[in-house]
Amino acid sequence: MINEKAVEVDNLTRYFGSRQVLRGLSFTVRPGEIFGLIGPNGAGKTTCFRILATIIKPSGGEARIFGHDVVREASEVRRLISYLPEEAGVYKNLSGLDFLKLTARIYGGDSAMVDEAVAISGLGDSINMRMGAYSKGMRRRILIARALMTQPKLAILDEPTSGLDVEHAVYVRDIIKHYAEKRGITFLISSHNMLEVAYLCSRVAFIHRGAIIAEGNPEDLLKQHRVQNLEELFLKIREEA
Repeated sequence: MINEKAVEVDNLTRYFGSRQVLRGLSFTVRPGEIFGLIGPNGAGKTTCFRILATIIKPSGGEARIFGHDVVREASEVRRLISYLPEEAGVYKNLSGLDFLKLTARIYGGDSAMVDEAVAISGLGDSINMRMGAYSKGMRRRILIARALMTQPKLAILDEPTSGLDVEHAVYVRDIIKHYAEKRGITFLISSHNMLEVAYLCSRVAFIHRGAIIAEGNPEDLLKQHRVQNLEELFLKIREEA
């Protein structure tokens, strides 16, 4: 569908007790693009992601994934997405391969799905090691493989390269880029690394205190605000907000 939207967030609010975390959040993500939700810790990014992943419900407003309401049609949404939290863990007593085989069984997949996931991870013979012996970068690569092996229409990745060394971070970024461009998977990501954002994202939305304060193509936003990089851009628009 020409006018199909992968993600539609409309006036989304969320309270935790008396504390308002999301304040009328609105943005859209087009199918096949890599969209960045960018902001400091505590801005509301993870809360938004958890709503879109049907883990928590909004206090107000609406959100839809490929036309399906995340509250009223949560089951349909879960069939379309994968969600990787920043602090996702692994089963330390399983090998990487056994973990991927378990995931395939849960999702009704076959050996081809497992082979795909092994290829995504790029771990070579280390796929047979216990995950308790994996480095942080190796764990993240197996989790990225787990998120993409089901061929979701939308992958929601919260800080996918946080804390990784350069080698692992570059590998994860290239996997994201490949699966967006070659497989048509839509990505919604967060990141504090503005070079990563500039490399990956066709559009970004800056969130501050639970509200969107700027949205658009990174290059266009830099020209519009006459700044050199995304760090400067965020500081400038935050001061103006």
